[in-house]
Amino acid sequence: MDTLPAAPDAPPASTGPCNEAPSSPRDGDTPSARRSALDIPLARLRVSDPLRWLAAGWRDFLRCPGLGLFYGGCFAAMGWALLAVFRHAPAWTLALSAGFLLMGPFLCLGLYEASRRLEEGREPDLGDSLFVWQQSLGAMAIFGGVLLILEMLWGRASLVVFAVSFDGMPDFRGSLAQLLAFDNLPFIVAYVAVGGVFAGLIYAVSVVSLPMILDRQVDAITAGLTSLRLVLGQPAVMLWWGACITVLVVLALLPWFLGLLVVGPVLGHASWHAYRAAVPREAAAPST
Repeated sequence: MDTLPAAPDAPPASTGPCNEAPSSPRDGDTPSARRSALDIPLARLRVSDPLRWLAAGWRDFLRCPGLGLFYGGCFAAMGWALLAVFRHAPAWTLALSAGFLLMGPFLCLGLYEASRRLEEGREPDLGDSLFVWQQSLGAMAIFGGVLLILEMLWGRASLVVFAVSFDGMPDFRGSLAQLLAFDNLPFIVAYVAVGGVFAGLIYAVSVVSLPMILDRQVDAITAGLTSLRLVLGQPAVMLWWGACITVLVVLALLPWFLGLLVVGPVLGHASWHAYRAAVPREAAAPST
């Protein structure tokens, strides 16, 4: 008796996600973008690393000096603007000076992009660096809002310290020496203490945040928590890096802010290398 030919094997029915073919990673779909902020690996840093970052920042500045001087000029112009305000309203200048920590990282975005291009063997472009923030507009807007709130709180706290220390808002007629006289030591101590708290908090959440948002397209919370983990997990190295930044910026302010023409861009490039060293690259893996 003839038998019917066997039917070809039919493809197995889909039983769920386990039978789905792995999808290829999309642009920006890196492991750091999919995993929790608490799981992103951080490199173990050495005390000598901040000096290496500065050396790398200096090399990047020499490779694109025109772009660096443009951003350095922006930093210097901010200093001159604050100096002009100080001559008329010193109390407000002390409060607005906190804006350096707000505007500085965002001005450095163009420097981060320049260092990234140099790292990839491409030529930095000033036009592209000016609009690189558009790549992660949402995350950068949220992060900028957080920094703005912290800056406003810092400014308000500075005004309160100023008013309480002097029983009102005195007019120093633009004299920085008079403001920093020994008789005003309680004010200086209080202002430095309050400023130190806010500056430390802003530094902790932003030291590698913006380079990470630019590079990995992560959200603002992931970037901020990663930065905070880095500072809390390796406080000695990160405090040393913060001290290097502070000392160099203070020295750059002394010659009528002209030092910022070079120090500003060098620190911007160096901050990119700090991010690269602290948050190592990860190969994109297929989703499961």
